[in-house]
Amino acid sequence: QEDLEALIAEFQSLDAKKTQVIESSCSPPSPRLNGSLSAHPEKDELILFGGEYFNGQKTYLYNELYVYNIRKNSWSKVEIPNPPPRRCAHQAAVVPTAGGQLWVFGGEFASPSGEQFYHYKDLWVLHLATKTWEQIKASGGPSGRSGHRMVACKRQLIIFGGFHESTRDYIYYNDVYTFNLDSFTWSKLAPSGIAPAPRSGCQMATTPEGNVIIYGGYSKQRIKKDVDKGTLHTDMFLLKTEGTGKEEDKWAWSRLNPAGVKPTPRSGFSVAVGANNRSLLFGGVHDEEEEESIEGDFFNDIYFYDMGKNRWFPGQLKGPKSEKRKRRRGREAEAEGAGDEETEKPQGPVEIVKEVVAEDGTVMTIKQVISGPAEEKERSESEEEEEEDGALGQHVEPCPRSNAMLAVKHGVLYVYGGMFEVGDRQLTLGDLYSIDLHKMEEWKVLVEMDPKTQEWLEESESDEEDDDMEGAEGGEEEEESSEEESEDEGGEEQHPSVEPEEKHVDYLSRTEQYWIKLACSNMGPDAKEKKVVKVAHAMAKTFYEDSV
Repeated sequence: QEDLEALIAEFQSLDAKKTQVIESSCSPPSPRLNGSLSAHPEKDELILFGGEYFNGQKTYLYNELYVYNIRKNSWSKVEIPNPPPRRCAHQAAVVPTAGGQLWVFGGEFASPSGEQFYHYKDLWVLHLATKTWEQIKASGGPSGRSGHRMVACKRQLIIFGGFHESTRDYIYYNDVYTFNLDSFTWSKLAPSGIAPAPRSGCQMATTPEGNVIIYGGYSKQRIKKDVDKGTLHTDMFLLKTEGTGKEEDKWAWSRLNPAGVKPTPRSGFSVAVGANNRSLLFGGVHDEEEEESIEGDFFNDIYFYDMGKNRWFPGQLKGPKSEKRKRRRGREAEAEGAGDEETEKPQGPVEIVKEVVAEDGTVMTIKQVISGPAEEKERSESEEEEEEDGALGQHVEPCPRSNAMLAVKHGVLYVYGGMFEVGDRQLTLGDLYSIDLHKMEEWKVLVEMDPKTQEWLEESESDEEDDDMEGAEGGEEEEESSEEESEDEGGEEQHPSVEPEEKHVDYLSRTEQYWIKLACSNMGPDAKEKKVVKVAHAMAKTFYEDSV
């Protein structure tokens, strides 16, 4: 703990050397997850803060501030003196006061080895008009935590849940705190009724009446020495207020039993609030524990929750009017009627598995789980595969992922970054997609994933362990500062690529090329180029034949 605090202090002393605001155009931010993406309340901008990146050996934490200009499709980096320390798994909420404020609470800092954690309990506000950070020091707030949720509602911030982990133990929370934005005071609520079980990573949204809705989340408990059992929560609660947002208001928990089609169980999903009194959930992962390994099914689907109707429904892509997918959906539209009813049709997840065998016997498996109409199962398997592959070939979509960052602006959902796993490798993403939530026609690629930013270093050698120790003692600080210098010169902080070369295949769609590159990188830096090229061509051939 003391080592981590010293490391944080070192980073802060570096930040303290910055004395003026510097805003510069840059290339898209480096890959990361568990940061925050927020829509500016007055401008057509998205604000990205913090996050983490893990390359197999070392964990990097960020406190950089990036601004994405929606109209220009361009990024800028904003360096502001005395920012919050580096962190991930924090929460950020925007308040439309005095030109806009971005409030940040909590989160965690990890040692370079990723084995020690420091959980923050600090509260910060970024004044967007003046581009200044301010730390708000008020007593009586929540304990240090990450994975909590925070929303702004009626001149107050409301915080629920989260967890705290040390080297020896961990604890999950289900407490509720409010921070008054006028008096700058904390209050711990004592709601009546039965509260949700302690959890982190849940969905939290506010209703127009000032109530709070909680869905899902994750927690674990120790069932015996060195054995933990994880729980994917799928229950839903309403925290109702009997007042106008004052400290003395009474609050009460009650359980919700929503109608419609609920999301399949998952953790690591991302949340946002859209138009028409709807909150939404994107992506996530469902881990299946086997004998000695954990295999995760990652998602890239969207589920909407209508707060007025207390109803879940999956977001179904309608496709551009001229496309075949539109005709396929047309049969559902005739049965369900136009509008939202079309998207509310119950359906189950569909798993697409591509298994490719190269000439030398190497097997590569790509698994994707997507939402699909239940009635599709009644059709012949060949028809389903043919049409599904055709649709994937024609339409761009984010790859399945967890821990992405979401924001909604003018009815458009933006999805940035996140991660997924290929075998025992964690691949961190740095792409940006958008979709119009009113039309739900198609995803647009705003920033493509650059495979050169993918890096995975195998952990084993003793000299690598020594490097980790150097990082924990302050070597990381020098590395980070040199990376920052390179950012000033060329924009984005780049991690060296160690993936093997693979052939570019012109007839593949962008989505298919993307999967091929990532699958090839899964073979590791030591794979012989010839073998990698064989696998790449085998995959290319399979994809091409399927789509044709």
